Amino acid sequence: MARKHKTTGTPKNIMAYKKGLEDNNANELSEPAIVYGYTQNLMTRRTIGLMGMEGKHDFTDIKNENDLIHVIRKGIPKQAMTHLMHIADISLNEMASIIHTSDRTLRRYSPHQKLSEQQSERMVEMARLYSRGEEIFGDIENFKDWMDTSLLPLGNKKPKEYLDTSLGIAMLMDELGRIEHGVVA
Repeated sequence: MARKHKTTGTPKNIMAYKKGLEDNNANELSEPAIVYGYTQNLMTRRTIGLMGMEGKHDFTDIKNENDLIHVIRKGIPKQAMTHLMHIADISLNEMASIIHTSDRTLRRYSPHQKLSEQQSERMVEMARLYSRGEEIFGDIENFKDWMDTSLLPLGNKKPKEYLDTSLGIAMLMDELGRIEHGVVA
């Protein structure tokens, strides 16, 4: 069993990994540092990129999903939504429907105004979906084509029609997993 640090109660081996990240050898990570999430994983990095938030104040310290949850609770800025809309070819009216508000309300938001917790969560879910889709389809354009195609496994509906609920996005993530593994519905 790992010994605990006297003041923080954190196991000493984890403290050593954290310290190792701060040392000059920060580019050389040991396996436990990666397992414990002290490095930003690829999905998280791409999610932040699709929202156009890389290097922005609240997004610089995000390393994993736990950190994303903290940002969701604080609210993400409207500019992240606008950037994702541009990348995903989603109109203001479509986005208003997806986040359950009016397009007029969205127009009134300033770029730095924070979205609600629920709206922020939907943006992060969408960015994760588009990140995964880009990974599976090889590029974002192919994934966008798929999102606009009626699919039999979805009752001949377009995947875009499922973006307004968390369960719908989860279904699309599952469908992407089936595509990745060659499972045809």
